[in-house]
Amino acid sequence: MCGICGDVDLAGTPDAEGVRRAARAIAHRGPDAEAFFFDGPAGLGHRRLAILDLESGDQPMVRDAVAVVFNGEAYDFASLREELGGKGHPFSSRSDTEVVLRAYLEWGEDFAEHVHGMFALAIWDSRRRKLVLARDRLGKKPLYYALRGSRVIFGSELKALLAHGGVARQLDHEALVQYLACEYVPAPGTILRGVRKLPAAHLAILDDRGFRLRRYWDVPGPSEQRVSPADAAGELLRLLDGAVAKRLVADVPVGVFLSGGIDSTSIAALAVRHKKPLQTFSIGFVEESFDESPWAQLAASRLGTEHVSQKFSGQDCLDLIPAAAAQLDEPFADPSFLPTLLLSRFTRRHVKVALAGDGGDELFAGYDPFLAHRPASAFARVPRALRGALQMLVHRLPASPRNMSLDFRLKQFLRGVDAPPSLRHASWIASFLPSEIARILHPELRALASADVAFRQVLEDAARTGARPGSADEALRYYLTRYLADDILVKADRASMAASLELRAPYLDTAVVEFAARLPWRLKMSFTRTKVILKRALRGVVPDEILRRPKKGFGIPVAAWIRGPLRPLFEEMLSESALRDAGVFDAQAVRALLRTHLEGRADLRKPLWTLLMFQLWRKHHAQAFSLRSAA
Repeated sequence: MCGICGDVDLAGTPDAEGVRRAARAIAHRGPDAEAFFFDGPAGLGHRRLAILDLESGDQPMVRDAVAVVFNGEAYDFASLREELGGKGHPFSSRSDTEVVLRAYLEWGEDFAEHVHGMFALAIWDSRRRKLVLARDRLGKKPLYYALRGSRVIFGSELKALLAHGGVARQLDHEALVQYLACEYVPAPGTILRGVRKLPAAHLAILDDRGFRLRRYWDVPGPSEQRVSPADAAGELLRLLDGAVAKRLVADVPVGVFLSGGIDSTSIAALAVRHKKPLQTFSIGFVEESFDESPWAQLAASRLGTEHVSQKFSGQDCLDLIPAAAAQLDEPFADPSFLPTLLLSRFTRRHVKVALAGDGGDELFAGYDPFLAHRPASAFARVPRALRGALQMLVHRLPASPRNMSLDFRLKQFLRGVDAPPSLRHASWIASFLPSEIARILHPELRALASADVAFRQVLEDAARTGARPGSADEALRYYLTRYLADDILVKADRASMAASLELRAPYLDTAVVEFAARLPWRLKMSFTRTKVILKRALRGVVPDEILRRPKKGFGIPVAAWIRGPLRPLFEEMLSESALRDAGVFDAQAVRALLRTHLEGRADLRKPLWTLLMFQLWRKHHAQAFSLRSAA
């Protein structure tokens, strides 16, 4: 696991000092070593977190006039190395980096189809004056780039490009609208005009013919071939067990994040088969309705792991927010980033690699909105007048501070019912709907607050895949290719890398993903149950109590904290003067939201947290960005 950066200018020479500054800006991603490669128009930088081949795996790595900087892990590197060796390729290291480089030497731009794992990489081919950027199939590792004619500046994080100095620092107002809706800026956009994220499963190529993007993989659609639940469960368990075994390979200590939910417990249970003793790590909360630590302890006891846990409180959250804002170089409003960051920090004291359960919910319909999917389709056919009356009644329910309380669920459900079918799930988990965004934006920006802008990528994805609008298959694809890639995996990468911890996700193994994607949705969800086939596969592997427990999620008690220990921070960052300084909000409208929440008249945790994180991002980068630049 590492950090990469570079500057390739086919019409000139790279800014060598800029590349060095970029590498220093992402030193947390690779504290073990720093190295550079300069060759004519190309400059590459690398920060190493040594996991495999500690002796000879340094980068940038050069073979046959081709150089690579590689961030991630190629889990099938042993079999791929054997295949390439049979084709005559010699190897001088044990690293997966050399395997990836020789895959490019063998297959050219088609190499990515042969590499399975998590990665973001850059290859400079001096023989062809060609730069190749690539990102793994699901977007587990990030890669930002800025195109300037025949020049590309790139890095693992946006802060690398900013440190380089070769990119404009102007806010993208459409990206702001998307952030307010989604709680993140969806790829390929970023919060800055002119800077892009390389989408998952894509290559970017720069050569004398110009710059182009190419998709090399896509999530397969459901198979028409019938499969029995028993056979599907058996094959799923076999594939998942193999994925866990591959991700335990390292030359450094490895542990497992264990929350006590189905996904993390299944990973720990399978890991124990291959590694003993196994260390597991969890985090808990002082607030009882948010605390999962007893479940984590139960799972650890049943599985026989060496378990370490830590409690989290409102004051801990308050203390951690400045570091979180500094780490996030784009505004990002998933509050579970905070406990994930704390969990990563204390896990790193014990191990250098950890396995996590990310991906289980997206592959097997584990989120609460899936239980609302079919009821919403029926409710949307109820006469509008009756729907309106029911909505008025629900909105009068008192707000509860408990995690996923009944009133919160009902209110979120009704927010998405009137949305177009392809946007229903996006609306359910949105912080702001387009009409709500219009009310809080500065008058000059309100025209941007439309569904076509706020949910542009969701609509484009739906049009590209051709799934039936509003279908369960379309919803599953949305969570896997959009919510997972732009929220869950961003959270996991930034939090773990801030602690110099490598985080691996067995559920996102290519074989597991493709198998799960081909299963019919009816094997994954029913009217009352989620993760149906996964729970069947894990019988006898995961303790029954955990298989039966409802999903809790890695949430934090934001609603109560806004009225308690975090209130001074919210009052400061959402004050009229701070909002006017931002130049993009209607200060009175935002203040009204805060008052409504503080007075207990509504639970506005999601929109308020989204606004806070933007304001903290703005404060941290106040000297760097032109916030009122043209859209």
